[in-house]
Amino acid sequence: MAAAGTQLGRLLGGLWFLAALLGRPGATAAAAGQPAAPAVAAVDGRRAVAATGEDFVCATLDWWPPDKCDYGTCAWGRAGLLNLDLSNKVLLNAVRAFSPPLLLRLGGSLQDKVMYGYGAGRPCAPFVRNASEMHGFSQGCLPLRRWDDLNAFFRRSGAKVVFGLNALNGRVPLPDGSMGGPWDYTNAASLIRYTANKGYRIHGWELGNELSGTGVGARVGADQYAADVIALKALVDDVYRSEPSKPLVVAPGGFFDQAWFTELVVKTGPDLLSVVTHHVYNLGPGRDTHLIDKILDPSTLDGMVSTFSDLQRLLKSTGTSAVAWVGEAGGAYNSGRHLVTDAFVFSFWFLDQLGMAARFDTKSYCRQSLVGGNYGLLNTTTFQPNPDYYSALLWHRLMGTKVLAVTFSGTNKIRAYAHCARDSVSNSAALFFHLLENSRSLDVASSQESLCC
Repeated sequence: MAAAGTQLGRLLGGLWFLAALLGRPGATAAAAGQPAAPAVAAVDGRRAVAATGEDFVCATLDWWPPDKCDYGTCAWGRAGLLNLDLSNKVLLNAVRAFSPPLLLRLGGSLQDKVMYGYGAGRPCAPFVRNASEMHGFSQGCLPLRRWDDLNAFFRRSGAKVVFGLNALNGRVPLPDGSMGGPWDYTNAASLIRYTANKGYRIHGWELGNELSGTGVGARVGADQYAADVIALKALVDDVYRSEPSKPLVVAPGGFFDQAWFTELVVKTGPDLLSVVTHHVYNLGPGRDTHLIDKILDPSTLDGMVSTFSDLQRLLKSTGTSAVAWVGEAGGAYNSGRHLVTDAFVFSFWFLDQLGMAARFDTKSYCRQSLVGGNYGLLNTTTFQPNPDYYSALLWHRLMGTKVLAVTFSGTNKIRAYAHCARDSVSNSAALFFHLLENSRSLDVASSQESLCC
């Protein structure tokens, strides 16, 4: 370790190196009385191979009401956007701890069933449980007073906000099972204008949730979706025409489908769409009793490489200026699994996802959720941090935006990623090892010429 520290110490600006050991690669050799084979990680510091955004670490807030239940467990409590306790100091300080500010994406399954702040005389009803409705709930409403309260919280906490808009408003069912017709943005436009007139700072407006490809609950064709994104861009440009900088236009907030995403990007043109968002739930349902095995299985983790690389290749080949974000990632859908996705073991999935996404030029990665369900960074009732909160905070504070190439020889149960350190002013290297066993057989080397950090 001393030799490795000396070699890496020349990295200008410093480096944070992460190695996550997902098993016990020396266990078999040790049992046979043989020494563990050496493992070598080589870091190429001559140039950055990718770059993240300053607000790479992101978290979500969802719409689910208290009676959202999965597999007989109701894990959301009062964590939804309509009933979250915005006066709680633990919650406030948890968000304030991030500097640069934490990016919050507001959205989720029910966002395409939300209407916004009707005028006097029209009731603004909450979501009501209804098993016959999409996602098991009726249409709900965001009162303008609640929107004021949320923005007051965002201002106090310093959070940057991306708001997910209802993209199903005005559509009709088509014979092929998709939802057709143009997006009726009248209600969304009223919210955007109200927000701008109030001076509330919104980092981005995102259209829809999980309507891409085959969809989840509903789907919209890529051709129509592209037309709707163009309409949203025109609306944002009009409302913010006097502003020096405008909110980002973000879409589609769904699962990656190569053909569907390609059509969306091509038909929206090279400079209209700011961000292309996709979702990650690669571990399957939260009820799966083998979740821990999947979290610690390199082949399961590596299954996401193709999605990240295909999206990166698509954006480069089409010449778009849009960048990639992971807009929502909870790993295990249907609210996760208690004592797994809210426990220490889940950091092996989460940290690996952060490293992998960054390596493929992802600019922001939004964890589902900040609070709520069984995968929250914070406990749903007390707001005390779960283990992954500290993983997110450490990454945010230590990992810089420049991503370095790492080659690794050894067991595939060690995951290795390297970045230049954030805000480093010294020539020393910052090393971090996340290991389950003795790391004496792990060696680290770095290139030492023309360093980019």
